[in-house]
Amino acid sequence: MVPEIDIQEIAKYTDGINVYDGGNCTPYPKGSEGFEKICAVWTGMMGFARQMPAFGVSLNAETTQAIKSNLWVEFTFPQEYCNNGMTFERLLVNVDKSFSGFNVIRFNSKYGYDGRCFYFDLIGNNMQDLYDAIKN
Repeated sequence: MVPEIDIQEIAKYTDGINVYDGGNCTPYPKGSEGFEKICAVWTGMMGFARQMPAFGVSLNAETTQAIKSNLWVEFTFPQEYCNNGMTFERLLVNVDKSFSGFNVIRFNSKYGYDGRCFYFDLIGNNMQDLYDAIKN
């Protein structure tokens, strides 16, 4: 059985973070300064977020192309987890300082980034702090 976790608390379960900036990937292993900083800001941001139904799905070919531009953060996990019946091994987020809501894209070894997403509304807030933590 795949363990169910709360997306707002993924910092407790992730074992690494990949930051994609304009197609360049910078990995942050668990315990590194960058890892701890990103996880702390993520947890703070998600403390006031509300999970909502996602309106779209991710298509692997489009998502892998999109990672080549803009800023993305990907949380990796040591095993498969589940939330609301949807499994994942990695979670990917497009980070834009003005976003007040965003998709969390699931990755599975079998399907890549194909499939339903999670969606979060930041309820009057935005991703500015997460953007700044990653860029600085």
